[in-house]
This record gives sequence, structure tokens and C-alpha cells, in this order.
Amino acid sequence: MTDPIRIALLGADGRMGIELVRQVLEHPETQLVAGVTAPKSENIGRDLGELAGLNDFGVQVSTDLRGALERCDVLIDFSSPKAAIDAALMMHSVRCRAMVSGTTGFSQSEDRALDVAAESVCLVQSWNFSPGVNVLTALVERASKVLPEWDAEILEMHHNQKADAPSGTALMLGKSVAAGRDIDFYENAVLARKGMTGARQPGEIGFAALRGGGVIGDHEVRLAAGREMITLSHMAFDRSVFAAGALDAAIWASRQDKGIYDMHDVLGLKF
Repeated sequence: MTDPIRIALLGADGRMGIELVRQVLEHPETQLVAGVTAPKSENIGRDLGELAGLNDFGVQVSTDLRGALERCDVLIDFSSPKAAIDAALMMHSVRCRAMVSGTTGFSQSEDRALDVAAESVCLVQSWNFSPGVNVLTALVERASKVLPEWDAEILEMHHNQKADAPSGTALMLGKSVAAGRDIDFYENAVLARKGMTGARQPGEIGFAALRGGGVIGDHEVRLAAGREMITLSHMAFDRSVFAAGALDAAIWASRQDKGIYDMHDVLGLKF
């Protein structure tokens, strides 16, 4: 019998962390060995099973990231940009050599710092682990390549507790537009508009962010020309789809060599 893949969670007591506790415990190929949180968390010392509404199973929420990395095969990260970068740097000197990161809110420099920190490990980074969203990004990239002159606008809506805007998924979609057109995303992204902005400039990738209620995640990409428009969209009904995708990515990462990957690699969506 094959040994289970040992999983540690960074951001274990957050929304995604708690859903991942359930997913990891239910999956026949995985074992949950550690859960790490921020030093200020009120959940330190609590059993992860209790947090997830399940029976206690003897793994407590801790702040010991190094200890977790010495026990796991793969770290799944839904924390903060600084914590993710620190974890990737720490992986150079511990047992664990694979990391799946779904953390959002990176600045441009932080995004690059994570890539540098992860150069000698296996990193799967995605701002959305839903298979449907990742198929959507592939479709957006292809459409943007075929229709390079059409205006690209991205609309997203999330629950009223979400802290970052635009969402990581919206940025993924914007980067898919840029990739399809072979242009620099950061030079062409317009992350918000206010006041007398003037006419839309050619090549802009526009964003609009809505927040309200308990919306899990709605994303829409509009490609507009003078006489017609294409709308590509995705709606999530249950947060568990993101956790299930992240766990699939972790299982895939446990079998890979060092390198920086995304969900297109996991799902076989590369053109």
C-alpha cells in the first residue's frame, strides 16, 4: 500500500484552511499532519478537527512553520504574501520540497519575490484552483489572441468580507488577456476608474470590483468591438471547489521536480 501524501496547511484556520481540513481528511491518498496560523490567531492550540466541525484527530493549530515543513510532503498555503514568501525561503533547508499557494493580494514585487524564493522547490501557484475558472482563463487567452484589438473588461463580485480588490482570479483573467496579446500586464492594467478618466485607451485591460452579501465568486470577461461583444463568465456555487482543486494540485505537486507551475500544468491546459 502506498504511503499517504502528508499535507500541512499554512493559514489553517482561515476560510479555505478549514475547508481544506475537511478535504484532506476525506481524501484516501492524503494525511493532514500540521496546521499553521499567524501568531495573533485566537485558534492556536485548538484541534483542527474541532475547527472544521468534525471530531478531534490530534493535530492542533500552531505557529511552528518550520516544524510543519519538517513533517509534510506538500505545504498548501492560503495565508498572506509575506507568510508565503517566508515559507518558500524556509523550504530550502527543510524536508518539504513542494508548495501549493493560493494566497492573493501580492504586489508586483512580492509576486516576483515568491518566484525567486521558490526557485529550488516545486511551487504550484494559482489565485483560483477551480477547474472551471482555469478553463475560463485558457479560453480568455485564446480569444484575446484571436481578437487583439477588442476592448477587454473584467468584472468580479465577492462576499463583503473579502479584503483585496481586484480579486486574484480577476488578475489571473487579466494576465490571460495580456498573455494572449503578448503584452505586459502591469503596463496595460487599469485596476479601477474614478472621475474624469477620459476616453478608454487602446490596449487597456479594465477591472471593476463589486462586494456584497455572501457571494463566493463571480467573474466575467467582456471582449467588446464596435458592433458585437463576447462575454465569458464563471460562477462558483460552493467554496469547496477551490479546496478540492488545491488538494488535487498538492497531490500532483508531490510527484513533480522543482519548478514553478500553475493549474494549467496540473489540468493539462497548456497550448
